[in-house]
Amino acid sequence: MGYIAEPKGVDFVVDPKPLSEKDKKKISEIIAYYKLTGRKKRIPAKTGAGTSTKNKKSTQA
Repeated sequence: MGYIAEPKGVDFVVDPKPLSEKDKKKISEIIAYYKLTGRKKRIPAKTGAGTSTKNKKSTQA
């Protein structure tokens, strides 16, 4: 990733994305777990678009 210079007369402004209460609670739980155990909490991968179906068991009989 490289450095991007602002053109003269233009200001780049990056605003943070506001978090929902659900997201804030989840982040707090992860931080508390780390402080308690010293280990990273495993977060399950999201399923959906872009995920591989390789190595998944078939439910067909």
